[in-house]
Amino acid sequence: MDTSEARAHLNYLLTLGLRREEAFGPMALNFIKEDAFEKSGLLPEEQFSLIMATVQALAEEPKRYNMKLEMLKRAVGLLEKTSFNDPQLARQLNQDVKKTEAELGIYNEAMRPTKSGAQDKQKLIVQCDAPEYFLDIAQKRATAYYQNKFGLSKESKTAQHFGGGARKFDPNNKDLQKEFPGACAPFMNSRTNAFHLMMPFDLKISRTPEDPLDAGMRAYYAKMGYSFPLGFEMGKICSYQDGEILDIPLDDPNLLFLSVSKIKEKEFRAADYPGTPEVPFEYAYPRAVLERTGTLGPYVQLVANFKIWFDASQVSILIQGAPDLYEYGLQGGSGMMVRSHAADKVPAYAENTSQSWQEGLSFNFANIHLILNSDTESAMVPYNTPLFTVYPVHPIQNFQWTSVSGA
Repeated sequence: MDTSEARAHLNYLLTLGLRREEAFGPMALNFIKEDAFEKSGLLPEEQFSLIMATVQALAEEPKRYNMKLEMLKRAVGLLEKTSFNDPQLARQLNQDVKKTEAELGIYNEAMRPTKSGAQDKQKLIVQCDAPEYFLDIAQKRATAYYQNKFGLSKESKTAQHFGGGARKFDPNNKDLQKEFPGACAPFMNSRTNAFHLMMPFDLKISRTPEDPLDAGMRAYYAKMGYSFPLGFEMGKICSYQDGEILDIPLDDPNLLFLSVSKIKEKEFRAADYPGTPEVPFEYAYPRAVLERTGTLGPYVQLVANFKIWFDASQVSILIQGAPDLYEYGLQGGSGMMVRSHAADKVPAYAENTSQSWQEGLSFNFANIHLILNSDTESAMVPYNTPLFTVYPVHPIQNFQWTSVSGA
């Protein structure tokens, strides 16, 4: 961009600013950040005018103070180079800088959470097959997954700094587009600040047995209220329990087929599944998960052996399908862990609790429950895709809903 082009664009932007057009702020800020703004030969007076007009267009919100402070300091640096430099204007700018710095400090301090020394941080203690993967690698992959999926473009980030003013219908102008899921803090917090369960291999659930993934397949008869594991014998559907041939046509709407791929997460390790000459390492863990998988009615239950110990008097644990499963043609179940159950009935729960760290803690397994959408024939979820989300919450006895009048 040469000087004449830069000046023409500057004049266009200033015209938008005088008209209080919605597009002025984002377009002006993008131009100020470009190399051409300083290197194309624009006069200091021209640069100063656009910067100050952009400052005035910023939304009056504390979270914009960083941007406002940056622009004001840039204007202070330009002022002495301009022909309209005078002590009063310089004093006014410096006062605005100090005021904005003070307001930014107040805002940052207010945003810091107040820590209470009266209550210790709750520990959620996990026992699982691959702690390095589930507790560390998977959480990093989940954060990267959501940031890549919902990350804002340069234009939409810029547009966040401006609001209000006159608006015209202009849906295809990318400089104005800022209403994306990634711009909503609660939306993103429910994803990037949560604990996610996922698998290091691909997963496929379908209503037909065609094109299964390479590590193995299981079949089930599954409908609301009843499910049964199935197998194949001589091309016939049979009972997984005793091999009895069953008269079930392959187009029965209650059939479900689950298949898994080999391990695709390169950093995955599981000491209990080292692999053998017959079953290599990359197939050992997926096949183990597949073997212990079952169904609850129409839901496929993936058993990750993910056991959580927690103080049920201080915290409950909400588990539910990851927020974006619907995009893969699936829905997830949900449930609340409040205390141990069936401890003296089910062998998996009847564990010696003599270790000191187990005292006073409840425990439960966070299994993953997935169901195909009614209009979906097949759903394939790539490895390292969040499947279930775990949210620690207050037990109901630890909080109370009340009207403002009774606060």
